[in-house]
Amino acid sequence: MPQMRPFFLFRALAVLISIAAGAFWIATGVFAPATDTYRIVHAYPHDEQAFTQGLIYLNDHLYESTGLPGRSSLREEDLQTGRILKYQPIADDYFGEGLTNWDDTLIQLTWQAHVGFVYDLHTFKLLRTFHYTGEGWGLTQDGKDLILSDGTANLRFLDPATFREVRIVTVRDRGRPVTELNELEYVRGEIYANIWHADRIARISPTTGAVLGWIDLKGLLPASERTDREAVLNGIAYDARENRLFVTGKLWPNVFEIQVVPRATGRSK
Repeated sequence: MPQMRPFFLFRALAVLISIAAGAFWIATGVFAPATDTYRIVHAYPHDEQAFTQGLIYLNDHLYESTGLPGRSSLREEDLQTGRILKYQPIADDYFGEGLTNWDDTLIQLTWQAHVGFVYDLHTFKLLRTFHYTGEGWGLTQDGKDLILSDGTANLRFLDPATFREVRIVTVRDRGRPVTELNELEYVRGEIYANIWHADRIARISPTTGAVLGWIDLKGLLPASERTDREAVLNGIAYDARENRLFVTGKLWPNVFEIQVVPRATGRSK
């Protein structure tokens, strides 16, 4: 029926435009990322006096950087009991922040002093210091670069040998900058980031900065169990060998092992 051809051509063109538009939004990160929820696998004890600013899991132990003037520290902890196995205080004029490992060292940021510390992983002996511009909030690494958050929407990638800035990505959710990126963890090719004063974690593309999804952690530690208005979610650690994810917060009594549950399917991943 010749008179029907324009209609079918119009429909086919509309479908092609729709597919192309969808591919564009996905490629550029301008789409509504899914928000997943969680399931608690286990709750481990945690020092309620620890103002958690950095957290990693390594060699069957947790390593933690804590903040506050006069109370900042570097710690090695037993996951099962929460017992502090090794403790290194930081001078009172520094506010401890993000923490990550590189080779046989631990690297720790400070908040506003523009100074970072490099320690021997096994002894906590201070090996060197380094300087950076801006504030220090969270720190992680992807096997090639260090990744630093500074309270803005930017993630800064640093050379781990020289601490020279090599590139910056701006984190955006549907085109809007996401600020106050706090503690970081590199998980299966993505950057997980706490958002200061928010009970959720952003999953971020390290290439584009696009938010790939959110993990809603509301109710993980009820408000009634938080002893301070700054007792907020902050601390992500990943056990790559066993695929385990740990989260905690400042002044929290527990470290929680969780499974991320996609909201649409109810399946753990």
